[in-house]
Amino acid sequence: MQAKKYNIAVEATLEVIGGKWKCVILCHLTHGRKRTNELKRLMPHITQKMLTQQLRELEDDGVINRIIHNQVPPKVEYELSEYGMSLCGILDMLCAWGERHITKVYGDKFSVLEDSILNDKLKTGNAPLDVL
Repeated sequence: MQAKKYNIAVEATLEVIGGKWKCVILCHLTHGRKRTNELKRLMPHITQKMLTQQLRELEDDGVINRIIHNQVPPKVEYELSEYGMSLCGILDMLCAWGERHITKVYGDKFSVLEDSILNDKLKTGNAPLDVL
């Protein structure tokens, strides 16, 4: 099989984490293991089908681990893999840029951002990056 050709390296990154939901899933997983229902609750606008598809793709790319607990009923959790943890810096920068963009466009970021654990970090000033 011939290696795929990219015009620029960012294409390879976007092939793995591109799309509307993958980065959001990854950001939630930076806070620890989550079950599918937890992720669904944290992202109420994603369909179950899309969540399942995105999780499978991230697992296939080696970015997340799927942990199956041997119990009845079965318990499945997802976590960032070691490889996936290498994306934390990128995810932090995307969040920081998004916050600056929201502030630029809407002025008051808190009137636009939903209440969530990810946004609570931004409100308290404990964001992962000092560039906020």
